Amino acid sequence: MAARSPKTSASSIAESGQRAAARTDTSAGSTTRTTSFQVWRGSGTSGRLETYTTSVSDGMVVLDAIHQIQSESASDLAVRWNCKAGKCGSCSAEINGTPRLMCMTRLSELDLSKTVTVEPMRAFPLVRDLVTDVSSNFRAKTRIRKFTPRPPDAPDGTWRMQQSDADRVQEFRKCIECFLCQDVCHVLRDHRLHEQFVGPRLLVHAAQLEMHPLDVLDRTSDLKQSHGIGYCNITKCCTKVCPEHITITDNAIIPLKERVADQHYDPLRKLVRLMRGKKTVRSEIERQKSGGAK
Repeated sequence: MAARSPKTSASSIAESGQRAAARTDTSAGSTTRTTSFQVWRGSGTSGRLETYTTSVSDGMVVLDAIHQIQSESASDLAVRWNCKAGKCGSCSAEINGTPRLMCMTRLSELDLSKTVTVEPMRAFPLVRDLVTDVSSNFRAKTRIRKFTPRPPDAPDGTWRMQQSDADRVQEFRKCIECFLCQDVCHVLRDHRLHEQFVGPRLLVHAAQLEMHPLDVLDRTSDLKQSHGIGYCNITKCCTKVCPEHITITDNAIIPLKERVADQHYDPLRKLVRLMRGKKTVRSEIERQKSGGAK
C-alpha cells in the first residue's frame, strides 16, 4: 500500500473538520457570536498557544468549535475524537486549565467574554497539537493481574453471589478511559512517576477486580509495591474531573488502601502470620522426621 502524502493527510483532516462543522450547523442554535480561542500548536517538547477567532452559537460544545477552526483556518490542527457523545474518552483536553472532555463541555458553561484556552493533557507526552501519547496507561494495565474467578458453585457452571456484592463493582465499569483522572493526579502530572504509580484510573480497575465477589486473587502486595498505591494522598481531584461521576477516591482507592493496611501493617495480623509461620515450619519438620523414620 502506498504511503499517504502529507498533503493528502492534511486534506483529509480538513475535510473531516468541514463535515463535523456542517453537522454542528444543523444542530446548533441560530444566535451566533464571535469568540476567541487559544489552541496549543506544536509537537514533542516545543509549541505555543495560537489564537483563532470563530463564530459560535447556542448548543455548541468545545469540540464543535475546534472542528470549526479546523474547517476555517487550521486544516492541519491535530485533535483526537470519535463518538462526540462522552462515551469513547478520546477528546480529553485541558479547557481553561481544567481537564475535561471537549465533547461534553458546552460553550454556554464558559465565560466567552474571555479567550477560551484549549491545551493537551499535561501528564502525558505530547504527540502533536491536542493529541497526547497515553500508551503508558495501557502498559501499566498489563501489570495488574487479571480476573481470576473461583470454581463454579453449581454443576451447570454458574455461580451464586449476593446482589449487593455484584452491585458494588458496577460503578467502576462505567469508566471510559478518558484518563482525565490520570491527567489531574499530581503524582503523574507533576512528578512523572508513571512507572512507579499506576494512577487513579488503574486503581479503579484494580478495585473492580479486588471487590468482585467471584475473584480469588489477593492483589494487596501488588498494590503496595509495583502499583504504588502509597503515592496517592487522597486529594480527591480525580473524582472531581471524572465525566462518569465515579467516586474514585472514596469507593475505590480508600478501600484498597484499607486492605493494604490490614494486610501489611496491622500488628495483630502480623502476629497471627508469624505464629502460623512457626506452626507451618514445625509441622514440616515433624512430617520430614516421620517420613524418614518410615
